[in-house]
Amino acid sequence: MDEIPGGGNWFYEPKWDGFRCLVFRKNNQVLLQSKAGQPLGRYFPELVSVLARLPQEQFVLDGEIVIFHDDVLSFDDLLLRIHPAESRIRKLSAESPASLMCFDLLVDEAGEKLTDLPFRDRRKRLEEFFRNMSKNGMVRLSPVSPDRSQAERWMQELASMGLDGIIAKRADEPYRSGERTAMVKIKRIRTADCVVGGFRYAEKGGGIGSLLLGLYNDQGLLDHVGFTSSFNADQRQELKKIVEPLVGPPGFTGHAPGGPSRWSTKRSTEWQPLPPKLICEVQYDHFSGGRFRHGTKFLRWRPEKKADQCTFEQVKPARKQGTSDLRLAG
Repeated sequence: MDEIPGGGNWFYEPKWDGFRCLVFRKNNQVLLQSKAGQPLGRYFPELVSVLARLPQEQFVLDGEIVIFHDDVLSFDDLLLRIHPAESRIRKLSAESPASLMCFDLLVDEAGEKLTDLPFRDRRKRLEEFFRNMSKNGMVRLSPVSPDRSQAERWMQELASMGLDGIIAKRADEPYRSGERTAMVKIKRIRTADCVVGGFRYAEKGGGIGSLLLGLYNDQGLLDHVGFTSSFNADQRQELKKIVEPLVGPPGFTGHAPGGPSRWSTKRSTEWQPLPPKLICEVQYDHFSGGRFRHGTKFLRWRPEKKADQCTFEQVKPARKQGTSDLRLAG
C-alpha cells in the first residue's frame, strides 16, 4: 500500500528493519523464534540473557530484533550474527549488541492468552508490561500512535534511521498470525539514478535478463550496487537493441558483479560490460552494505543526466544525532 490509511480505527507504528521474533519465557527458559519457527537465540545471546532477567517469569512477546550502528539501523550487522561459530557470535554481541523492539503481547505474566483481544486492549497490556522498564534498554517498547499525522511525521523523520516505513493496525482486530487482514504495511518509496554498467542475458528467450546498476564512489570508481529485471518479454527484446551496440569496456571500475556460486549457474553470472552512457532511474526499498538489498524496479531512462551525477550520496541516510532513543515517544 502506498497511502497511510485513515478513518479513526487505526494504530500506527514504525516499521523496523530487522528480524521478526517471537519471545517465549517460562521460568528460566527463554526461546527466541522467527515467525517461520527457526530458533534465533544462539545468534543473540545478549537478548536471551536480558529477557531471562526480566521480573515477569512467563510471557510471549512479538517484536523485531534490530541493531543500531551510529544511531542508524544496520541490517548488515544483523546478518553477521548468522554465523556457525559461537565465539564469533559472542564477540559480535559484545561489540554491537542487539535490541528487541516489542509491539505485541500474546501471553501475559499470569499465563493468560491475549491473542483474541482487540489490538487496542493488547497494546494497553503491553504498556503495563513495560511500565517499570528502561526506555533505552535492550528490550524496548516500540512506539505507537492513533494519530495519522504522527505516522506521516515518522515516515519522513525516521528515514534518517533507516526505517522501512509504517505499519497500520486495526484497533479492533484480534492477533492474526500470518494474515494481513488486521494490518497493512506502507513502505517509503525511494528512487535513485544509476549508471548501467553492464547487463546479463536472460537464461531463456535470448532477451536481456537484467541491467546491472552502478554508482560512483568517493574515488570516482563505478561500483556495482545491484540490478533491475522488471521487464516483460517484449521489453527484454527491445533492450537488446539499446545495450548490444554499446558492449565494451570499462564496465565497473570499482566493485564488479560477483562470480558463480552454489545458488547461481555459470550462465546466470556471465555479464557484458558497458561504457557509462546509459542512466536509468529505479525504485528501491532498501540500500545497505553498499548495494540495493533486493532487486529494483526500472522506472525510466534519464538521458539528461550525466554519469558522474550518479553517486552514493543519493542513497545515504541523513545522519541525525540522538535518533536511537528516538523522537519515537511522540
